[in-house]
Amino acid sequence: MPSEASATLGGRGWRNSWRDVWHKWPQRFLAFLFDSLQGRFVLAMLGGLALVQLLINLLWYNQIEQRTKHQAELAAHHVASGALGALRALRELPAAYRPLLIEQLRTMGGTRFLVFFNNTAVRVTPLPGQDLARRMEEGVLQELRAQLKPGTALKVTLASPVGLQVAPSGALLSELPDSWVEPSLLTPDRPAPFLVIQAETEPGQWLYLTSALPDPYFLEQLEFFTWQRMAPQLLTLGLALLMTLIAARALTRPLRGLSRAAARMGHKSTPKPLKLSGTSEVRHAIQAFNEMQERIRRYLSDRERLFASISHDLRTPITRLRLRSELLDDLAVQDEFHEDLDELDMMVKTALQIVKDTDIHENRVPVRIDLVLQKMVRDARMAGQHIELTDKPLTVFGKPLALKRALGNLLDNAMFYGAGAEHKAERRAELRMSEGEAGSPEEGQVLLTVRDHGPGVPESALAKLGQPYTRLEHGAKLRKEGLGLGLSIVRDIVADHGGALRFRNHPQGGFEVRMALPSRAP
Repeated sequence: MPSEASATLGGRGWRNSWRDVWHKWPQRFLAFLFDSLQGRFVLAMLGGLALVQLLINLLWYNQIEQRTKHQAELAAHHVASGALGALRALRELPAAYRPLLIEQLRTMGGTRFLVFFNNTAVRVTPLPGQDLARRMEEGVLQELRAQLKPGTALKVTLASPVGLQVAPSGALLSELPDSWVEPSLLTPDRPAPFLVIQAETEPGQWLYLTSALPDPYFLEQLEFFTWQRMAPQLLTLGLALLMTLIAARALTRPLRGLSRAAARMGHKSTPKPLKLSGTSEVRHAIQAFNEMQERIRRYLSDRERLFASISHDLRTPITRLRLRSELLDDLAVQDEFHEDLDELDMMVKTALQIVKDTDIHENRVPVRIDLVLQKMVRDARMAGQHIELTDKPLTVFGKPLALKRALGNLLDNAMFYGAGAEHKAERRAELRMSEGEAGSPEEGQVLLTVRDHGPGVPESALAKLGQPYTRLEHGAKLRKEGLGLGLSIVRDIVADHGGALRFRNHPQGGFEVRMALPSRAP
């Protein structure tokens, strides 16, 4: 049973994956045609070629149509002239001699027209949907009426020989002797149309004339868009499609290599220059990219050496301070010195690692964030700052130094920008800790809120906060040398921890920043 269930699930999974591929195929095909360079190139080439072929076919068809109409007019005149001669000759004979003459002519090998005398007109079905056939019938009819006695009953029909009746009794053209009718004109696969002329010579007597046209298959010339004629053009389009795809792929291959190299840029310390290939425009672009890549590599190398020397120079005074702190008698003060020096040393190492484009080597551990905040607030109060802390024993899973740096930036901003320069004594901040409510999106997170009592931030500027080098007018007046990177650093640290950052103006005045950080490992 388990094997059967597995096989069933496997079959369903295969069918679902195949169904997904089938449903996504039109989207991918449209994206290839209209979004990719290859698709647009193919679409332009095939569209242009198809348009040219269509115009050529229309011009060619127009010429064939004009020529066919002219041939139809000539054929109508020719047939009408022959029919008039036969009508006049038969009408001049006495009625009793007419059947004898017709029988003698048939015995001698027939005439151009098949001639019958009937007591009434035979019902003939015309060729369906042939405008040119109707025009030819009208032309023959007009010529006959112009030459015959006015009021003569006439019927002219261009019909198929298949099932064509020659007598009211139902006798068919196909039942006549082969000597009367050319058998090749009656083949079922390609029957040539017959022109049937019926004229009432005397009351109750109709002369029935039928004959093939001089060019029996002239109507087929208007059947221009047939498979036989379109197949070579479709084959041409197919070959053009194949050649266009090959050419487009050859043209875009260097661009794909350039795109992959640009995506890999920054992930390798010594990227290799791209090989120059493709058209002259593509080669110029690849050459410019190689030169840009080399300039960036030299810049990063110089920057790394500069910060390495700065880091080396900073470690020397840090080491001296560490040695001097050992001479302090107060162990508590000595521990605080050691902690600050360790933090400073870690910041120097972190700065160098950031310059090298590597990840900060700081392990994620459970951090009692309330103890961290208590120490930060205590240090701030010793410096004369007024910070109100509402804390509770909460744990955050993250990088201790990075979290301390983010909170330090928020507290510094709150104390410095929290009031105007004329209200230094009123500068104070509030720091609150809480937990996300159960059932809310913030469940399982620790919420840290920093609020100042300054003028706040314009509502239109809230969306810009957290972006690098963003400074508001109020902050620029207080500190001209700032760069606007404090909140950007906070945003990056919170995002690295998988948390969320929210800015808003407090309803009772001031500006408020809230961080939501995970309380446990993901």
